[in-house]
Amino acid sequence: MIETIDSPYIHAATADNFQSLVLENSSKGPVLVNFWSKKAGPCLRQYPILDKIIHHYGGRILLVNIDTEKEVIITKQYGITSVPTLKLFRDEQVVETWHGYQSEENLLKVMDNYVARESDQELARAVQTYAEGKTTEAYEMIANAIVNDPVNPRLPLAMCKLLKHEERYEEALKVIDALPDALRHNAEISQFYDLLSFYVDIDTTKNIADLNALLETSPQDCAIKQQLIAHFVIRQQYDQALEQLVNIMDTEPGYADNYAQKAMLQVFNLLGSKHPLVAKYRPALRRYTH
Repeated sequence: MIETIDSPYIHAATADNFQSLVLENSSKGPVLVNFWSKKAGPCLRQYPILDKIIHHYGGRILLVNIDTEKEVIITKQYGITSVPTLKLFRDEQVVETWHGYQSEENLLKVMDNYVARESDQELARAVQTYAEGKTTEAYEMIANAIVNDPVNPRLPLAMCKLLKHEERYEEALKVIDALPDALRHNAEISQFYDLLSFYVDIDTTKNIADLNALLETSPQDCAIKQQLIAHFVIRQQYDQALEQLVNIMDTEPGYADNYAQKAMLQVFNLLGSKHPLVAKYRPALRRYTH
């Protein structure tokens, strides 16, 4: 049975050890959580595939099984309504979810994006080279790694983060724009792209106090509000940013080719679908998109 499998890579979670087994371990590497029930045949057919995959990765990913009949609190917390449901955790966040029986091919295709690869070692050397001040060489190392392993999302993401560090925001956006669709839709890359979009909007000659002063004299100026929104997002003051976006939608919904609606979706992406601010502001977005 699933709960008796003896492997250093496979564990059973309860409400008492979920924090350490899943959330804390996911900060070190990916953790695949299998919500299952012994009464469901698809769960029993799914398990041999999970066992094979976990051992294929040889410790680079952990499998944590949760019996939904016993662990009702965790099951409810993560909105599990059917089994098997698989959730992949990274850095204490759910990054992928599968409902129902999954083939080995389908799971490997997605999990390969999160499991450490040989190219990650080259990336680590490139980052160290960058830290030593050899920026051109570091970028060349990452570019070569991308050529040799074009499916590893961490490579272009790292390059874009270095470009952001140098305030080369538009170049970073172009790197992501040039990626294949599969990589562009990677959760981390998608979020970083949306964040970069707000950096591009910022006029560095004006701070929040300056913008608020300008807004007092021109309260209907959406361009000033757009600048404020960018500052708020970068400072992770998301409630203030969303409030300004609602204000633009209320006063000039078509401003800059529906900027407010698009920017709100970007903020939602940065926050994650389960964030309370998403639930708070989604009705405002629906008013102007339906």
